[in-house]
Amino acid sequence: MSAVYLTRTDANRNMARFYRLDVQPDLFGQWSLVREWGRIGSGGQVRVTPYPSESRALAAQEALAIQKERRGYHCTTTVVC
Repeated sequence: MSAVYLTRTDANRNMARFYRLDVQPDLFGQWSLVREWGRIGSGGQVRVTPYPSESRALAAQEALAIQKERRGYHCTTTVVC
């Protein structure tokens, strides 16, 4: 699996945000899209959304990554995007 790690920074607005998307299997044979977001350097909020198949979870991950890039987030070089 490859996580998508996006950041959005703007020094003029004191903005330093991150958004992480990861697809992981769960214990019940389904797949989950794990989203974590918040201020860079702090904990952040987490939301887990179950999907019946890996392909649907990956499609949701890609759609959210595109949505976040439209809002000004940029993919970092440390994780596959």
